This record gives sequence, structure tokens and C-alpha cells, in this order.
Amino acid sequence: MLGWIITLLAIAAIAALLGLGRISGVALSLAQLLIVVALVVLLLMALGVFAL
Repeated sequence: MLGWIITLLAIAAIAALLGLGRISGVALSLAQLLIVVALVVLLLMALGVFAL
């Protein structure tokens, strides 16, 4: 999941540099969503509710 987050952030940065605002916004939104999912999974694992 970390790989996807880094990839989406890189796509957002490159798109922003090229002036592609919508693509940059979509990539950033997806990266934020994945970060939230990763933090929730980490919290659940820390509490012992969820195990991989």
C-alpha cells in the first residue's frame, strides 16, 4: 500500500508541474484516501482487533 501512496504522490507532483490540475487533484485525493485506510488498519492492528 505504501508503494501505491508514493506512486500517486509522484503522479500528482508531476501533473502539477505540467499544469494538469485535475489529474493532480485526483491523484492527491486517492493518495489521501489510501493514507487514511493505512492508518485505520495500523490502528486496528495496534489494538489487536485486526491481524494480517
